[in-house]
Amino acid sequence: MPKVAVLDMAGKEVGQIDLSDAIFGMEPNAVVMHEMVKNYLANQRQGTQSALTRSEVSGGGKKPWRQKGTGHARQGSTRAPQWTHGGIVFAPKPRSYRYTVNKKVRRLAMKSAFSSKVLDNDLIVLDDIQLDEFKTKTIANMLSALGADKKALIVLPEVNEKVIKSARNIPGVKTAQVNTLNVYDMLDANKLIVLKGAVSKIEEVYA
Repeated sequence: MPKVAVLDMAGKEVGQIDLSDAIFGMEPNAVVMHEMVKNYLANQRQGTQSALTRSEVSGGGKKPWRQKGTGHARQGSTRAPQWTHGGIVFAPKPRSYRYTVNKKVRRLAMKSAFSSKVLDNDLIVLDDIQLDEFKTKTIANMLSALGADKKALIVLPEVNEKVIKSARNIPGVKTAQVNTLNVYDMLDANKLIVLKGAVSKIEEVYA
């Protein structure tokens, strides 16, 4: 059972917490994590790319020259794909790239992501975030004290507007709740900062 130090906003240890082996202590499965990252990126695609086929391009109704005797190759339209301003062969059309992944695979990928962060010592358990006002500097100082100056993902037990709005102006810093976590954001972050209250919720959801 992994044991992790619990830190305060100043980066000082205020206790320790035992993490569940089933979520934070398993052997990470790289294959399922890769599958979930692919799924996340595919689902983010707008799918609005569009181009015109030869039947949709304006003009080209007249045969450019007679069939035989000119020395040119035969042509039926100036909107054929080989002509400038012609239509596009197999033109892309708006479509959805969204697909779903099996629920068991999603759960295994989340557990693997949590475990990989523990193995790499990139998981920080934070006692609490106390903010009296909306203050970006307070969050920036906290991240500096925790050694999470670069990309960081802060996991909250529930919506906290002060933390969310104070952190959103810091480049590379994201916030999420337990029910909005995804594998891509977890792996993309250099440090995963989980509030102590969120740890029990994670274990409750993924146990």
